[in-house]
Amino acid sequence: MSVFAKAKASRSKPLSIVAGVAAFSATALLLASCASTPSTDGGETTAAAASCGPDAATAAADITAVAPEAAQSRATTLKIGSILPTTGSLAYLGPPEIAGVDLAIDEINASQSGVLGGNAEVIHRDSGDTTTDIATQSATDLLSQGVSGIVGAASSGVSFTFIDQVTGAQVVQVSPANTSPDFSTYADGGYYFRTAPSDVLQGRVLGNLMVGDGNTNVGIIYLNDAYGSGLESNVTTAVEAAGGTVVAAEAFNEGDSQFSAQIDSVLAADPDAIALIAFDQTKVIIPELVGTKGFDGSKVYFVDGNLADYSADFDKGVLNCAKGTLPGVLADDSFKAKLLGVNPDLKDFSYAAESYDAVNLMALAAIAGGSATGPAIQANMQTVSEGGTKCTSFSECADLLAAGTDIDYDGISGPITFDENGDPTEAYIGIYQYGQDNTYAPLNVEFGSLNG
Repeated sequence: MSVFAKAKASRSKPLSIVAGVAAFSATALLLASCASTPSTDGGETTAAAASCGPDAATAAADITAVAPEAAQSRATTLKIGSILPTTGSLAYLGPPEIAGVDLAIDEINASQSGVLGGNAEVIHRDSGDTTTDIATQSATDLLSQGVSGIVGAASSGVSFTFIDQVTGAQVVQVSPANTSPDFSTYADGGYYFRTAPSDVLQGRVLGNLMVGDGNTNVGIIYLNDAYGSGLESNVTTAVEAAGGTVVAAEAFNEGDSQFSAQIDSVLAADPDAIALIAFDQTKVIIPELVGTKGFDGSKVYFVDGNLADYSADFDKGVLNCAKGTLPGVLADDSFKAKLLGVNPDLKDFSYAAESYDAVNLMALAAIAGGSATGPAIQANMQTVSEGGTKCTSFSECADLLAAGTDIDYDGISGPITFDENGDPTEAYIGIYQYGQDNTYAPLNVEFGSLNG
């Protein structure tokens, strides 16, 4: 069963998660076995299939785009940049994120709404990964070109390499995929935002999922950086709160190519299941863990960094029934079609919605502030995300702003409400399952509060 956990929490207060974890095990995470069949009980639909594959999936809540409306046009230009991966261990996330950015820019320019007057542009630059210095060079280049905002990076570790450059220059940085809890308290002068939730949420949903599936003894293999260690910590917290035990947790470093020591150490502890917190290293770890060492592939759990299409990488059935988590809602068919119109070669849609929403939020903040400068955008990011009239597209929201109406932008990725530190206070965490072809699909959609 797929779960989309709607979590509400303020970054200014500690999250009351433990109670919520227990609540999930009793409600949202009652996952159907691989052999179960679809059923409906009391209005809550559950679904699973023997293949554990896409045939068992149900679509996420349909999000209907609002048709653009005519609005006043003024000559104010919004220039933003992106620092997203086209090389490195997270390069597979680059295409959907870049497509999301480009789609938003295209729609803004087509709408002729608000003070932007259709004059929005984006300059794309590569982020690489933490083994390179590409991201800092990209940030320097974009700042020299006078951008007011930057979308990126995908990797938390990479964002930490240039966040001071960007926020120190009073340029807004909005990441569509940073999930490290460390950003919640980072001294960024109020210029850093993210449209993906902290891994305080994802990690604990994943840990509770594993124990809810009957895995008492859990092993973890994780990337030793801000992203991986944050997830490992929160998975551990959830596993223990749910009555399980983390019997082994082994870290590896970005750039490592051999993982035998970590695999052997975790397997020696005889885990019932293993959480694999990694990026592209997954393509090396899984063949050894499952193929060579014989661990049951259905007992491997993935995270957003490696929940990907492995149909061309592994033998059929290697990941059948394996599960994983991914913040955000599943891109619906309408949104996917728009993204494919931007990039027909897209195979994965992870964080495309969050990237799209990041651009729209900056554009709407510029309209609300009457200026496309970094400080004006920063001062209005929280304002356009909460408290006003609900709207779900740039054109609709821009028209409301032009009429002097306060807005509350709810995006394709979900209801985005920023707290005073730039974290979304509401989020969806999706749980997905792999089939025989080593591709993943959502199963069902349920909501639960992590605040207990």
